[in-house]
Amino acid sequence: MTTLLIENSRVLDVHALTLRTGLSVLVQDGRIAAVGADLVAPEGATVLDARGMTLMPGLIDCHVHVVASSFNLGAVAKMPNVFTMMRSLPIMKGMLERGFTTVRDAGGADWSLAEAVRTGLVQGPRIFPSGKALSQTGGHADFRERNDNLDVCSCAYKLGNIGRVVDGVDACRLAVREEILKGATQIKVMASGGVASPNDPIGNLGYSEAELRAIVEEASNANTYVMAHAYTPRAIARAVRCGVRTIEHGNLVDAPTAELMAELGAFMVPTLITYEGLANEGERYGLPAASVAKIDSVRGQGKEAIKILAKAGVKMGLGSDLLAETHYLQSDELRLRAEILGNGPVLQQATLIGAEILGQQGQLGEVTPGAVADLLLVDGDPLADITCLLNQGERIRAIVKDGAICKNSL
Repeated sequence: MTTLLIENSRVLDVHALTLRTGLSVLVQDGRIAAVGADLVAPEGATVLDARGMTLMPGLIDCHVHVVASSFNLGAVAKMPNVFTMMRSLPIMKGMLERGFTTVRDAGGADWSLAEAVRTGLVQGPRIFPSGKALSQTGGHADFRERNDNLDVCSCAYKLGNIGRVVDGVDACRLAVREEILKGATQIKVMASGGVASPNDPIGNLGYSEAELRAIVEEASNANTYVMAHAYTPRAIARAVRCGVRTIEHGNLVDAPTAELMAELGAFMVPTLITYEGLANEGERYGLPAASVAKIDSVRGQGKEAIKILAKAGVKMGLGSDLLAETHYLQSDELRLRAEILGNGPVLQQATLIGAEILGQQGQLGEVTPGAVADLLLVDGDPLADITCLLNQGERIRAIVKDGAICKNSL
C-alpha cells in the first residue's frame, strides 16, 4: 500500500463545519494515520503539496443506479449482462471523477460490480449494492406492459434489471435471503408507486404490512436494514412503522409524517435532481410517455419536502437517482439542497450522514485518524461556495480512494 503525505492543506471538519488551516494528513495502508501541523513524510512516501487548497472527505451518494444506462429501464432489463456492464463503466468512472468515492446502489448493481471496483478491476466509487429491489406484481420494478400474457420475463435476473417481482410473505422472505446470499449489503423495497414504471400510480401502496414486516425481519436477521421507495405520507408512515430504516425520495411528505420519521429514527434520502433531469431530458432520451406524465406530480414538491424534513429534525442523506444521459447532473443535488438548507448541512448529508446510513460512522465521510482515506483536494472552500464541487469535478484537483491516488492534477 502507498504511503502518502498531503501537506499544507485546509482540512474541512465536517463535524464542526470549520476549516482547520496549515494541516497535513498522513495516509498509510489505505487509512488516515495522522492529522497534524508538523507531520514528516516517511521514507519513500508520496508527497502532495496542497498549497492552501481544501482537503475534505470523499462524497457519498446514497441513491444511485449505476446500471441505469437508459431512461427506458424495461429495455435495460433485457440487455445482455456484458453489454449492461460495459455501459455502466463510464457511469461509475464519472461518479468517481465528481468526487463521489462511495455510493449506495438502490437497485441493479450486484456483488460483482462492487467487487470489480474493490479489486481495482474497474474505476469507480465503492459500491454498497442492494442487488434486485423487491417489487410486488404491478409495482415500481414491474416493467411489464398491460397484456393478456403476464408471465414473468426471462430477464428477471439480468444485471440490467433493477428489481424482481415477488409476492407473498414466504416468497418475500426467500427473496431477501437470496439477495443477501448474492451479496446485497441492504435490501431495497418498492413501497409505493413511482415515475419510471408503467402501471403504478404515485399514490399506490406497495406490499402488505405483513410482507413489509417480513422483509424487515429477514434483513434484520442478516444484520442489515431495508430502504424503501415511497412518495406519499401514507406510504412513508406505513413503511417506517413496519421498521423500514431509510425512505427514498419522499417528495410528498407532510409535517406529521416527518415528525413520525424523526420519532422512529428513520432517515430520508431525497432525490431532487433526478426530477430536473427527467423533466428536461427524459422524453428526448426515451422515457416512456406514461412516466413523463407522472413527473410534475412529484417534482414541484421536492424542495418543500426538504424544508419539512429539516424542521422535523429528520436526518437526510444525499441521493441523486439519475438515469441514462443525466448522470452528469449528480453534483447538482448539492446545489439544489444548498439553496434551501445552506452549504454546511448539505456537506454533512453528503459525508457524515451518508456514512451513518451505511453503518460506516468513523470509517467514511470524515478526515480523522483511523478513517478510510477517501479524500478530495478542492480548489476552493465548499463551505462558502458549493459550486467548487460542481462541473464534473473540474476544481477537484486530487482524488484519493482507499489511500490510492485516483486523480492528481496538482
